Amino acid sequence: MQMSGIVPEDAPDPRIELEGRIRQFPFPVLGLVPQPAVQDLGGIGITDAWDAEGCESISVSVTYTYWRNPADHADPVNLAELDDETRASLDTVPPWPRPAWIVEMAEQLRHPMLWEAVRTTWRRARADRDSLSRSLVDHVNHILQNRFRSELGIAFDRPFDRGWEASVSSVDPTAELEIDGVQVPAVQIDTDPFVYAVGALTGAGTVATVVIPRDHLAGVRLALQARGGPTGS
Repeated sequence: MQMSGIVPEDAPDPRIELEGRIRQFPFPVLGLVPQPAVQDLGGIGITDAWDAEGCESISVSVTYTYWRNPADHADPVNLAELDDETRASLDTVPPWPRPAWIVEMAEQLRHPMLWEAVRTTWRRARADRDSLSRSLVDHVNHILQNRFRSELGIAFDRPFDRGWEASVSSVDPTAELEIDGVQVPAVQIDTDPFVYAVGALTGAGTVATVVIPRDHLAGVRLALQARGGPTGS
């Protein structure tokens, strides 16, 4: 969800269109079960791939706000560690009116996020255990590359330096994951120092994967259900 220039005050909230799109997909999008420490504010990412036969795959990712103190959202402990440039940008109020949804989204950037924490992947070729492991590895590497660049020393000028990546050999096939109240067989990656990851095949023939930073892992219940939409601010 990218915007540039001056957005009119009456501009529609793009999250509404995204919610409409995912309701048209031929599979349920999963999310974390409702719980005090995480909040779904409609942070949705959609990627798809096409070939000569049509749509080959669709992935839907859900981002959450993470509350260290769920009982008091105003508690300073709930603020993220921001660099000076980011903080100054958020503190700057432009001299023109902004849509309420932009103000809300900017405010949420002050808090920690579980960025693209849950991903539901549909493929035209029905998922199996091999594709589950590959999907989990892909999700982990996506999070590491985008959220832990400095910790891993990832440099744009060294694109072939991939020693930080997780691999299928790091996947443990003996895990379980709760989906819709039922424990199902799952695979996990529990060897990375920055994230924990778990994933499972779903009854809809899709793959559900979850990647959580270890700093927030203790506060998150790892259980999934069909996502009902944003829960509000």
